Amino acid sequence: MLDTVFRGLFDTALTDTIAPGNFLLCVGISLILGLLLCAMTGWQSRSSRSLTITLALLPAVVCVVIMMVNGNVGTGVAVAGAFSLVRFRSAPGTVREISAIFVAMGTGLIAGMGYLAYATLFALILGAATMAYTAFSLRSRNSGPVCRTLHITVPEDLDYIGVFEPVLDEYTRQYNLTQVKTTNMGSLFKLTYDVTMKDTCLEKKLIDQLRLRNGNLEISLGHQDNAVATL
Repeated sequence: MLDTVFRGLFDTALTDTIAPGNFLLCVGISLILGLLLCAMTGWQSRSSRSLTITLALLPAVVCVVIMMVNGNVGTGVAVAGAFSLVRFRSAPGTVREISAIFVAMGTGLIAGMGYLAYATLFALILGAATMAYTAFSLRSRNSGPVCRTLHITVPEDLDYIGVFEPVLDEYTRQYNLTQVKTTNMGSLFKLTYDVTMKDTCLEKKLIDQLRLRNGNLEISLGHQDNAVATL
């Protein structure tokens, strides 16, 4: 019975045409798997609308491309690669987003070859793995130290050495000055610290104390991979 379920629709002798019923079945299953990948990838995480639409439609698009080249994977990949010519107009995505797109492309490729059961199994396994890794990451983040990236803007006439260290000693477990660069035509300096907070409830107090020392210029505090809060 399993052999029948996992048999491809196009395992018979190659034909020059694809039956409309098989075409609609492959595209429909691909759209359903795309929606499933959207739900599993977006679980416990924020996904942009563009990524959601891409994950929903990409399996069906790749599936149609593969079917139109009559199952020739090499030709299909070459045709799909032509779509990457518009990639330069898109903003770079995160590693998570790129991985999700590759999973969606793999699902569409398998479905386009006619192996719908394998495509479903592939999407379920990779989607479940994504959810498991997300849950593990959230658990590690909640139980481990809270790491932040701190950006402090100071005027060029301020000698910043030793100015902020007393405040950082009070509110952080450890800190490290990772970058100093000029901004605003050289009239300002921007200091970047990697800090480990003692308590996330102290973030506002930390920022308030730093504002008293940098002339109330811009200060931002966010995750080390992506700053999210600016004051």
